[in-house]
Amino acid sequence: MAKKAWKIIPRPLLETVLNNHAHHHRVSQPLILHGPKGVGKTALILNRLLDDWNKGPHITGYVDFGSYIEDHHHLSPWTSWSSVPPPTLPSLSLQLERCLESMVQKGVRLGSIGSQQVFSTLNKWHGLNSALRRILQNHTHSSTKIDDKVSTSVLWSRALFAMSARSKTDEIDAILGLDEKGKALTLEETSYFREALLSLQLAKEVIQIHQSWRSNVVAHLNRTGGFSRSLSNSSTDWPYLLLEMLSAAAEMGYFQPKLVINNIDVLRNAVLADDSTVCASMYHDSFLWRLIALGVNERCLPVILLTSDSYYSYRAFMDFGFPDIFISRETFGWTSQEAKMHMVTDFFTESEWKLIAEVLGPNPRHLYELYALKQSSYERKVMEDSDSSTFEDILDAYLAYLQVAVVNPAMESALSSLQKFAVDAYNGRISKDRLRFGAPWRHPPHTDNPALCSEWAKIQLTDFIQSLVNTEFGVNYLADCSLEIQDDPSAVAMLEVGLLYAQRDPSFIRPISRGIQRCLVRWLVQERMNMSFQQSLKYLWQRISEVSLAKAYSFYTDGMSLVLQDVCVQQALVESARKDSRAILLWCSKDWCYFVMYIERSETLPYILAD
Repeated sequence: MAKKAWKIIPRPLLETVLNNHAHHHRVSQPLILHGPKGVGKTALILNRLLDDWNKGPHITGYVDFGSYIEDHHHLSPWTSWSSVPPPTLPSLSLQLERCLESMVQKGVRLGSIGSQQVFSTLNKWHGLNSALRRILQNHTHSSTKIDDKVSTSVLWSRALFAMSARSKTDEIDAILGLDEKGKALTLEETSYFREALLSLQLAKEVIQIHQSWRSNVVAHLNRTGGFSRSLSNSSTDWPYLLLEMLSAAAEMGYFQPKLVINNIDVLRNAVLADDSTVCASMYHDSFLWRLIALGVNERCLPVILLTSDSYYSYRAFMDFGFPDIFISRETFGWTSQEAKMHMVTDFFTESEWKLIAEVLGPNPRHLYELYALKQSSYERKVMEDSDSSTFEDILDAYLAYLQVAVVNPAMESALSSLQKFAVDAYNGRISKDRLRFGAPWRHPPHTDNPALCSEWAKIQLTDFIQSLVNTEFGVNYLADCSLEIQDDPSAVAMLEVGLLYAQRDPSFIRPISRGIQRCLVRWLVQERMNMSFQQSLKYLWQRISEVSLAKAYSFYTDGMSLVLQDVCVQQALVESARKDSRAILLWCSKDWCYFVMYIERSETLPYILAD
């Protein structure tokens, strides 16, 4: 088969949905495009849509909060953000603000945004008098007191005039492109554009003064870990003001701005560099809340958020109010039939595709990486080493790469997360209500000993993967009333490291691809083989406890009696209830045993009453 360059294959249905949203000049809701890693969300936007969204009246700002990972060249594209040091919130907010500012400047050059619009938008949400007086004092260095009866509009005009006197005309003209050849403007038009740009600079300075007045309160809020809607909104005042101006200036067929934010989840998990702003989660929530409010109240420019974080598939919608507060578009790449139609004959043979579909599945990133390996010098080396080498050897090599470079490091990160959970539970940072009774993970070790916490974490994670295997790698957390799984630290850790994904519709928690699923099974087998005899006993005891709990729950939910005909059982139950009202009677059909389990200080003590 001749070598062919890899190509980005069109996805007509998804592209139509995104184009329909983006081609409106104003919309009522932001759109979230979410799905597992490797299904081609970013490639679709960058290679298929973004160029068209910057033609004619369309102007699209693209912000990728995950671009900081480019500094870590050794990392795989499968690597989760949780595996690298998170970026600082000021750097991400600056990236967003610069993108929006460049879009507003384009609006100024088109004449869609003027000084009056900047003033009216700013004056709608903020008191300006004190800040404008401060600016006038700083720019004029005058000790003359300004009359208190001067109106806000007069103060704004004076502040603009003071700023213009200290600004360099050449710099303003360079930003606006007024010095370009062949662009002849009248003096009145030039003055209009310059005044609009100065108004933007003045508005930004006003916002900065307001934030400086709140700096001590924000620092106190960060120290105490409290919440304040007004302070969180003050941190997003400037990007929100830019969004509102762009939305108001949008005009069909002339100026149609839109915003695409990739890896929005990185913003939510950023870290603070100082106390100049609120924490990242509050900043993230405030920005989205104000984006939603702008769309509902006045309609907003089209905003598309891209993410591979399961939080945005379902939980974000509930956290922000109700299931339809965002427009949800979930993509899982191709089906096997679609992938076969695009891949066979062009990139793989029919026999090769059968192996790929069985081992890796149709994940586009898997297919791209496997094809790159196939076309590389590695294939020739494999063929030279052995005359009997086949495509299966290349596939095995790629699986080994996934195991070593992707899954194993991710599982180590998951184990670290579980160890942290155990330490937090010991130090009282986990609510006691969450650890009161139930599944074995609710009973972490009563010590912060690293060795014991590590052993407990490995048993919990191994048990979780085994349970996932038993469910055939799919848990319907809504239909099966299994929302409790989202509290399980093992599930949370696996979602955080990006090996599992919680779908929105259908609501399954499953591995992100068949190839990753196969590697998880390999990891499970390896861990079981490496367990000592003592660890195997602890692991088996936990499995037995879970089976007993599951049988008791099933017995109870079926509406059947708890075998109260047996006098011994009745007496045991009464005595148990007297000692502890939280006693649970469990039924185990094997050998006609009754288990009465007492829950006391997160310890489960089984007492067996045999017939």
